[in-house]
Amino acid sequence: MDKLELKGSWNELKGKIKQAYGDLTDDDLAYEEGKDDETLGKLQEKTGKTRDELIKWLNSL
Repeated sequence: MDKLELKGSWNELKGKIKQAYGDLTDDDLAYEEGKDDETLGKLQEKTGKTRDELIKWLNSL
């Protein structure tokens, strides 16, 4: 399984995620250091993607 490696600032990445999934809220995208699993879980719920799919997609942004 790939590891989530956030490139650039989270706020920039958050904007790209919101463009792709307009129904996500700031609460859904609240990221705290060390809580990658919680953030990914929220994104999985909202997008219907698997963890691996999300990690690959986020790393590609």
